[in-house]
Amino acid sequence: MTTELPSNLSKPSQRAFAQAGIKTMDDISKYTENELVTLHGVGPKTIRQLKEAGGSFKNT
Repeated sequence: MTTELPSNLSKPSQRAFAQAGIKTMDDISKYTENELVTLHGVGPKTIRQLKEAGGSFKNT
């Protein structure tokens, strides 16, 4: 089962994820935190929200 991204993410981060083809929490796990923050609109708050929603990231 795939889990949707949290609905409380900012609009810029939602657009960044959509543009990168990231649609689910499973997709998030394919990236490192550093890779995600390079997306325009994704910052430390978004990473924190993903972690709070149970997200895990690829190890560097």
